[in-house]
Formats: sequence, C-alpha cells, structure tokens
Amino acid sequence: MANQTAQLDRVFQALADPTRRAVLERLGQGPAAVSVLAAPFRMALPSFLQHLRVLEDCGLVRSKKAGRVRTFRVVPRPMEAAEGWLAQQRSLWERRLDQFDTYVERLKAKKENRT
Repeated sequence: MANQTAQLDRVFQALADPTRRAVLERLGQGPAAVSVLAAPFRMALPSFLQHLRVLEDCGLVRSKKAGRVRTFRVVPRPMEAAEGWLAQQRSLWERRLDQFDTYVERLKAKKENRT
C-alpha cells in the first residue's frame, strides 16, 4: 500500500506542472519524438528533458530509442490509478454532502414545526 501511495504521489506531482500536462495531451494523439514534443515550448532542451524524465520516472510515459531518435508514448496504467483515487474521493464527498443536506433539511423541518 505504501508503494502505491508513493506512486500516486509521483503521478500527481508530475501532473501538477502545465508543461508536463501539455506533453501528455500531445502524447494522447500518439507517440512522438523529443524534438516534436519540445517544439511548442520556449525552453532549453535540457530543461524540457527534465520534464520528460519526471513523466517517465512516475510511469506516465515510456521512451524507446531508435538510432538517434528517442520516441515517447503514454502509459495509461498510472493515470488509471489516479482516476480511481479521484473517483473514491468524489464518492466519499458526495456521500458526505448528501448526509449534510439531509441534516440541514431535518433542521429546517424542525424549525418549521416550531412556528
């Protein structure tokens, strides 16, 4: 469980950066070479490569080198784990809000009965 938590933490940390989210969006269209991924960003290549390293370290992407070209692709499994965690949280908070709504309605009914 601790390993899963650490993995989830790394995924959310990777997703916290807008550059990395944009890279993932682009990779959603299909695999791409580093040069293609880096083109829209105004940063030095070593800085951009750090973003790719973060994505690869948390398992959101994988790379493959063919000759001098390194190509990245999305790995959906870590994202599915994050989606699962978010779904659990949503379910929990919806239940809590429903309970709160029921409580407020009971208070209103009591107040109306007193008047």
